[in-house]
Amino acid sequence: MDEYKQTKFYWEIDVPIFKNNAILKDLGIALGIPFGLLILILFIASGGDVSADGIKYPLTLIGLLFIAGFLFIMVVYGGRYSAGYLIDKNGILNYTQRKQAKKNLIVNSLLIIIGLFSKRPSAAGAGLLAQTRQSVFIAWKSIRKVKVYPKSRSIVVIGGFAEKIALFCNEDNFHLVSDIILSKFNANGE
Repeated sequence: MDEYKQTKFYWEIDVPIFKNNAILKDLGIALGIPFGLLILILFIASGGDVSADGIKYPLTLIGLLFIAGFLFIMVVYGGRYSAGYLIDKNGILNYTQRKQAKKNLIVNSLLIIIGLFSKRPSAAGAGLLAQTRQSVFIAWKSIRKVKVYPKSRSIVVIGGFAEKIALFCNEDNFHLVSDIILSKFNANGE
């Protein structure tokens, strides 16, 4: 597979957030687990009666939070994730496209400022962490796992701790990109 050593592959793509299985799975894990546990605890605490006083209010707020989050993503980002990729001899770079990166900077900066002024370090930390993840690089030698999803034309590459890239491809480049990644991954002895 030496044919890929000197070549750089670059593409940008807009991915519908609520129609892509890889994104929905990550959203399900990030939001579903904590809110699912919270709803389960509330359900158990109410003895199974979700109409009980003290239970309706938090369940309603959780529902409104999900609706507000959905509307925010649809209004601010158009329901799309704008990703860019560069694959070269060193590894895989995933970055946020310039237009969306500007929006992210504004949203993340507001989150940091609001978190600091409201004395909520977790909110400020979330904004700071989100801003640092605008560009992610995984070296070929760091890749530990590769999952290929032909139906959605996506590839998930997992490296070390907190190193994960979901590559969203189009019809024209999916097979080439998956071949390159799998050949590099297999060449590392996996």
